[in-house]
Amino acid sequence: MRLRQIVMAAALLGLLSVPAHADEGRDVSRDTLAPNDGWAAADGGTTGGSTADDAHVFTVRNRSELVRALDGGSATPKIIRIAGTIDANTDDDGDHLDCADYATDGYDTGRYLAAYDPRTWGSARPSGPQEEARQASAAGQAERIVLAVGSHTTIVGLGSSAVLKGASLQLQGATNVIVRNLELRDAYDCFPVWQPNTGGLGDWKTAYDNLWLRGATHVWIDHVTLSDKGHPDEREPTYFGRNYLRHDGLLDITNGSDLVTVSWSRFADHDKAILIGNGDTATGDRGKLRVTLHHNAFESVVQRAPRVRFGQVHLYNNRYVVPAGAHDHRYSVGVSTESAIHAENNAFHTPGHIEVADLVKSWNGTALHQSGTLFNGYPVDLLAIHNAYNSGSERDLTADVGWTPTLHTKIDSAATADRAVARGAGAGRIP
Repeated sequence: MRLRQIVMAAALLGLLSVPAHADEGRDVSRDTLAPNDGWAAADGGTTGGSTADDAHVFTVRNRSELVRALDGGSATPKIIRIAGTIDANTDDDGDHLDCADYATDGYDTGRYLAAYDPRTWGSARPSGPQEEARQASAAGQAERIVLAVGSHTTIVGLGSSAVLKGASLQLQGATNVIVRNLELRDAYDCFPVWQPNTGGLGDWKTAYDNLWLRGATHVWIDHVTLSDKGHPDEREPTYFGRNYLRHDGLLDITNGSDLVTVSWSRFADHDKAILIGNGDTATGDRGKLRVTLHHNAFESVVQRAPRVRFGQVHLYNNRYVVPAGAHDHRYSVGVSTESAIHAENNAFHTPGHIEVADLVKSWNGTALHQSGTLFNGYPVDLLAIHNAYNSGSERDLTADVGWTPTLHTKIDSAATADRAVARGAGAGRIP
């Protein structure tokens, strides 16, 4: 008798106990953050929905089931297990919705462009019928794709191919949340707004991040893959001389969020990856925005990996890959107002036209600690090179960030971590 037949027969006879999803790996839905694993381990740690009773453990396969399980962002301990692919752009019957389905009140992209062409409209903010129609249409999409995540919640993908696409998961004021083993894909904005005065030349502004923490605390994000897969912005047209962006950030940690660990995750094929702190004048963020980023992969990311204001950020054992032929890379690590980034043992891979001096960008920053950095296999000093190459346009950064991380897992050499992250980061790769 074949081995498979023996196992099946034994299971039917009760001789073997075969757990649900045994072929998809161990059940990680009640896992909690390990002690000392980054800032989210401080002050009692992060346990998510691990205490949920059986009535609040859900396996969801479509948007309607996911919405019911989220319970409007309630604080009831809950575990939500995502099976397969869930599309947030669906109606209550599960039928897909595209941008034309959300458009209302006469909104039309062509008419919008004609109404607010800078050559005739000028530099005033858009107003009038087409902007009002855009806002109404955007509200209809937001009602479907913005999903509130409440406190004491674990969201975990089942197996190796769990996907939530088109959604913007938002943790507003939530505490004690875990998101793991899940691909978050393509938070696509159907109705970008034209902002004439942004950046001097104007720009398109989009509304949605794949994952947005606003005033959230004790959050662990682990083995998550975030990307624009399906609708890359580079394929969008250019209007008013600017790329018609459809995506904002992959992960934004703002509005006084605190005690966050992001580990073994993959950020890919995107412009703005991670924003920590959303404004130079948000002085209420002082003492907050404490974030650990370790063993993450940043692949084909243009900027913000991360960009930091105010926060104490421990950035270690991460892998950065800029693909050959990339023409739009701006920087990797952004040092902004009152930020305190402690970076150690990170590895960067870039093509020949990108130099070490291109990896760090400062806006009103004052300090950056770095050690153990590898650039295309060679040890480099990011701080010294930044100061040497940018002294004419930016103030020199000091090495004293005012703190030393104590909450962290084993810090490997950059070379060792580089290999481990290439193999193990992202959804579907929990050991």
